[in-house]
Amino acid sequence: MFASSRPYRPAWWLPDPHSATLWGRLGRREPAPAMRLERWDTPDGDFLEVARVDSPEGAAAPRLLLFHGLEGGMHSHYARAMFREAGQRGWAADLLLFRTCGTEANRLPRSYHSGETSDPLWIVQQLAREFPDAPLGLMGVSLGGNVLCKLLGEYGDVLPKQVVGAVAMSVPFDLARASRHIGRGFGAIYEKFFLKSLIPKALTKIDRHPELAPLRRVQNARTLWEFDDAFTAPLHGFRDAADYYARASSLPYLARIQLPTLLLNAVDDPFLPADVLDEVRRAVRENPRVDVEFPARGGHVGFTSGRRPWNPWYYGEWRAAEFLGARMQRFVRTSR
Repeated sequence: MFASSRPYRPAWWLPDPHSATLWGRLGRREPAPAMRLERWDTPDGDFLEVARVDSPEGAAAPRLLLFHGLEGGMHSHYARAMFREAGQRGWAADLLLFRTCGTEANRLPRSYHSGETSDPLWIVQQLAREFPDAPLGLMGVSLGGNVLCKLLGEYGDVLPKQVVGAVAMSVPFDLARASRHIGRGFGAIYEKFFLKSLIPKALTKIDRHPELAPLRRVQNARTLWEFDDAFTAPLHGFRDAADYYARASSLPYLARIQLPTLLLNAVDDPFLPADVLDEVRRAVRENPRVDVEFPARGGHVGFTSGRRPWNPWYYGEWRAAEFLGARMQRFVRTSR
């Protein structure tokens, strides 16, 4: 267990899961880093966009690769925060923008989803080839955390040697239960927020690809389950939403993780039933590679600390950088 060197004390002024969650979007102010955007052509004839910040230390500097959450991207507060953390440590950083989350519409019908790991694996391999002497740390947030955990369980034995560690934050380990849970009570506001961008993007893709016309019923979706049942599942070869959730959830893959990995989730995360975290603990109990840190409070991608609202401290991103930094230092020492 790699314990944190600085304790996390949840901010008293964010007393419930929803205020802790919404603070990141409504109250947090993270300046945009000076990213550059690159477009990489993929083996299947499409492209991916990668937001990048270099390190003044050169090509051998440690690197961070970040996988964002549902409908996330360069605007996400946690992405900006992790780029800031990376810069303070002299690291380079890359943010993979999943298909449909970049600045341009993708060429192919396929989109992104919670279990799609081929693009992330390809990006990891490309970075390892481009920077053979640089340690690489991986981080996934929310949907991106599920993708990361599944990737580690599926392909842990073929990841490049440069990959030294991983952090998954606020992961919806069981997608079916998460999908049912998010729309309850006040949580319906999150569901409506996601659908506000997901449905128009889906309809635009259907317009660009006439063969997808049968999926147009997605315009009637009122929940994330209905959206995934009408669009995500049939588009990507799943029978229905239940089949997609069962096959894409990361929970069954956790025991197979071979890379040093930190799972950071709050018990009060409004996107996931708390009892799922008990199953996560059982799943990794015999896996010495996986550390779990499940504080009682923190919301979804929150983990805000600090005595005063005007001077907050954000534990989640700092903890991720601390965990990955220790592994990067070991790589540098052993490679000399």
